[in-house]
Amino acid sequence: MPCSRLPAAPLRLRPSFASCLAAVLLAGGLALPWAAQAQESAGAGQDAAADVAGDVVADVESPFAIHGQTTYIWQRKPSFSAPYTGDNSLTPDRAKSYSFTATLDLGLRLWQGAEFHFNPEVAQGVPFSGLHGLGGPSNGELAKTASPNPTFYRARAFIRQTWGLGGGEEKLDADFNQFARTVDKQRVVLTAGNYSVLDVFDQNPYGSDPRTQFMNWSFLTHGSFDYAADARGYDWGVTLEYVGDEWSVRFGRFLQPLESNGQELDTRMFEHYGDVLEFEKRYRIAGRPGQARLLLWRNKAKMGAFNDAIAFGQANGVTPDVGDVRREHAKVGVGLAFLQEVNDSLGVFLRANWSDDKTETYSFTEIGRQVAAGGTLKGTAWGRPKDEVGLGLAVNMLGPDHRNYLAAGGLGAFLGDGALNYGPEQVIELYYSFAVWKTLSLSPDFQFLRNPGYNRDRGPARFFGIRAHAEF
Repeated sequence: MPCSRLPAAPLRLRPSFASCLAAVLLAGGLALPWAAQAQESAGAGQDAAADVAGDVVADVESPFAIHGQTTYIWQRKPSFSAPYTGDNSLTPDRAKSYSFTATLDLGLRLWQGAEFHFNPEVAQGVPFSGLHGLGGPSNGELAKTASPNPTFYRARAFIRQTWGLGGGEEKLDADFNQFARTVDKQRVVLTAGNYSVLDVFDQNPYGSDPRTQFMNWSFLTHGSFDYAADARGYDWGVTLEYVGDEWSVRFGRFLQPLESNGQELDTRMFEHYGDVLEFEKRYRIAGRPGQARLLLWRNKAKMGAFNDAIAFGQANGVTPDVGDVRREHAKVGVGLAFLQEVNDSLGVFLRANWSDDKTETYSFTEIGRQVAAGGTLKGTAWGRPKDEVGLGLAVNMLGPDHRNYLAAGGLGAFLGDGALNYGPEQVIELYYSFAVWKTLSLSPDFQFLRNPGYNRDRGPARFFGIRAHAEF
């Protein structure tokens, strides 16, 4: 039976790669005949109308849209050297991990310029070491609530309203959570409801989707961007955007979780919140489009400061714990991103980002500062234009307060070897996506992490993986 319909608890079933691949194939296979049949029916209807009217009948926009995706990722980690291991370490033993997700996008056109999207989703999986031991975990499809039992939940339910301001027109293609439509080049867009911060901010077509591109968390967004989210990566909030001819600006406010990396959200939006402001400038180099972005963010929540935890531990003769010293704090950060199309096949990106890193990680991962770069290349040059190869490199770092806390034996949301011989965590990822079918791709993936968990005494760690992804 398909992986998305495995029995719920108390059974603890782990799908094999073959069974999940069958589910991916089924999803892709069902999409093709459905799409073909719909196209044939539409074509027949248009021909009939033309015969009766003697003219071409204009297309009528459908008020409904449906898209779907399913992704299975399997990874193997060989053993590596580690003289010591703590409670939140990546275990040095040989291990394997998997994840499975399936998502639907059910879209509805509302009034003029407005659309509503609802995303039911199912997920299951087993992470390496309980998702501990790395600043950049190896699989972006594994949430902090990962379980070997399938979990069904609402991922998104939001409204998007667009107001045109003129300046000419441009066409938006149909996509996940987006209707095909013609919009003004100058426009204001309001998004409100249940969605992800990364649905709107720091959009990167050259590598940020773990379902089709880089899997490591270091490439999902700015590594130090502790963006507001529940433990699955979704949130409730509101975003207002202005899109101009050559520049855009967007601002959003989102709920914070009640506790660090928790699932339940704090509804006191004017007391505890995550604010995000992004400026975007579009330009051309040698006739090729590029973008420069400045992202500013500020989190307000009840958090533990690393220095407070160290002082409390020394005063009371205990291991420092941020849970002992939580109080009202604001955490701030900044990120610069550059995206550039080099030719019809190649696109590259560069990110540089920084946070104050004085308080515990609240919603994302334990990266305090980062420089990351990479790109994706289509297989046009070797006769496979639907294939894609990606190479990414990241250097993840911690602020001094964060380092001292871990060196004193403190545990973070993801890290805690019991000691720390600090060194920047260095990540290299390489994948190749084979277009097996119109709606199916298979992607071998390799990741190399030096100084896993920022610890020179451990590693390096290597991850070998395979991803199957289907969509319609």
